[in-house]
Amino acid sequence: MRKLLAANWKENPGSEARARALFHAVAEKLTESHSRSAAEAVICPPDIYLDAIAGEYRKLNRTAKRGLSIGAQDVFWEERGAFTGEVGPAMLQRLGIRYVIVGHSERRRYLHETDAMVNRKITRALRDGLRVILCVGEPAAVRSKGIAAARRFVKNQIKKGLTGVERHGSRFPIGGFAVAYEPIWAIGTGKSDNPKDAAEMARFIRRELPRGWGSRTRILYGGSVDSGNVLDFVEYNEVDGALVGGASLRAGEFGAMVAKVGGRRLLRRQRQ
Repeated sequence: MRKLLAANWKENPGSEARARALFHAVAEKLTESHSRSAAEAVICPPDIYLDAIAGEYRKLNRTAKRGLSIGAQDVFWEERGAFTGEVGPAMLQRLGIRYVIVGHSERRRYLHETDAMVNRKITRALRDGLRVILCVGEPAAVRSKGIAAARRFVKNQIKKGLTGVERHGSRFPIGGFAVAYEPIWAIGTGKSDNPKDAAEMARFIRRELPRGWGSRTRILYGGSVDSGNVLDFVEYNEVDGALVGGASLRAGEFGAMVAKVGGRRLLRRQRQ
């Protein structure tokens, strides 16, 4: 599977014009790199800009589109109805959206999104053909108790988030499902996890996935990752890419990350 770098713009930038400009700057940087054979990039803007960015994506030539997709930062579990403010899977698909982020820690924290809600979103998104990036990760209070406590926390998120999903007939292609391990204490702090520890957690996550999912699932790392440290993470077999926050808002920085991951023969290390 190709490495995956997903750009989560969160609630940025402040206008559609700036969003369009950022998208084109990123697309230009990716085209210049000529190194996406081993890496795939996904741009996830706020919902209010999805129509505009999807439109700009359609205007790109085949070379510029290679290895580049558009994703959404969230999705609802119902297609239509009295659900104020929500967006269903088919609505996203009609715009050409391919990926969706589900269960990001900021939604869990600020919007009180539960594992049960995450489960319903994953079930519907996979059933309707979207590629899902499930976010998991422990807060500082849990990590302070040790790696074992962090593993238990993440295992619980995976178990509850994926309960019954396979029974709904979800079938996804290789790379069509990803888990982004984002230790909450590292998000936006400038303090990333130790790459060896992140690789070990990625290995643990893969073992906890439903039977048959491991070989088709990409495990990403997120949390203060940038062009300066991304190779420290993806050089491990266990880590299949990154979910990028702040660094993805700088076209040159995100382009450099994709170029490094896609254009360099990586040292394939695996922790024993």
